[in-house]
Amino acid sequence: MSITATIMNTVTGRPIQKMVFGRMPQTGAGFVLESGERVTAQRIDVGKPAPGKFVAPVDIWVTAKG
Repeated sequence: MSITATIMNTVTGRPIQKMVFGRMPQTGAGFVLESGERVTAQRIDVGKPAPGKFVAPVDIWVTAKG
């Protein structure tokens, strides 16, 4: 089962993009954004699923330079 996460910018608090991971990433994991920038996960937030839903929202906070 894959994890769909929203990549969030720690500086602005705004979403950068959505990404699909094969498994839940760990804090400190590095990956490359669509822009080609390499970033590291600083914080991972897992929310509560909406009523009647199974999928929980996942936010991965990174510091992007651009």
